[in-house]
Amino acid sequence: MKTLGYAAHSEKDELKPFHFERRELRDNDVSIEILYSGVCHSDLHSARNDWGGANYPIVPGHEIVGKVIEVGSKVKKYKVGDTVAVGCMVDSCQNCDQCHNHEEQFCRSGMTATYNSPDRITGDITYGGYSKHIVVREEFVLSVPDKLDISKAAPILCAGITTYTPLKLWNVKEGTRVGVIGLGGLGHMAIKLAAAMGADVTAISRTKDKEETAKSLGAKGLLASSDEKEMQQHANAFDVIINTVPVKHDVTPYVPLLDVDGTLVMVGQVGPLNEITTVPMIFGRRRIAGSLIGGIESTQEVLDFCAEHNILPECEMIKMEDINNAWDRLAKGDIPHRFVIDMTAFKMEEAS
Repeated sequence: MKTLGYAAHSEKDELKPFHFERRELRDNDVSIEILYSGVCHSDLHSARNDWGGANYPIVPGHEIVGKVIEVGSKVKKYKVGDTVAVGCMVDSCQNCDQCHNHEEQFCRSGMTATYNSPDRITGDITYGGYSKHIVVREEFVLSVPDKLDISKAAPILCAGITTYTPLKLWNVKEGTRVGVIGLGGLGHMAIKLAAAMGADVTAISRTKDKEETAKSLGAKGLLASSDEKEMQQHANAFDVIINTVPVKHDVTPYVPLLDVDGTLVMVGQVGPLNEITTVPMIFGRRRIAGSLIGGIESTQEVLDFCAEHNILPECEMIKMEDINNAWDRLAKGDIPHRFVIDMTAFKMEEAS
């Protein structure tokens, strides 16, 4: 299928229109017309090769909502016209213990990412959601609940599942004391989800400037990490802290905020941190852990949870041609929302 998107052709290039072909449908494939595509900070990191392993051209995008336009002969779950979604993965081996445990992101053979990843059958590099169409294996297509506003649902496929998974894994429930570091695209979703689970949520940011924003999202207050006295007063105050900061930083000041057996979960920075001391970990049996998105079953679960609790990401709608400006803004600061590309306004002739 001939289609079009926006691609980075080198780590220094802006995104530019890019014509390419999607694979022909396999028996278990679903062909989707993309209506909305979320913009994730990892799109920027990948295109700029911050993590290495870039295969150019890169068509980013792993927060995808669209309509089914064709299905393979063995597809049973979806039909033409269904509203569906695609997240961070489009395939895995389906045979290992992790796949059987519905943790496809930890597939022993490696998951196939939605973009910049070799197809398991052909070896061709996958292209993501900054495009008009995508073809995905049925098992990795998700149902979008009718109650969700499809124009705002796309970021749930990454920001939502990335924060939902550790909240569930560390058994956040009514009365759990949760801290959320950062009020950007991940942080604001962590607050909304934890609050819906009944947790006692506190935002953690450098200053009090965003306190009213944090409260509007469901937090009971904001802890200013630059205020040493206030930080000391919050020692042992949290059972779980979700750290959404996406750059190298010092986590040591946050560890004493955890109570005994508390956990600081890293979901933002993929890479090095400042040197840390183990003293507050050893003397409080505190731990630092990491969490990577979630499996397909969990991703469907968070979509359903958001529909049930009327949770939507804070979004700013942009056109495809505005993506480079949006990336510049994303790179400069902690934007308290997610960008979503309106792909319905992206016409074939615009990429000619």
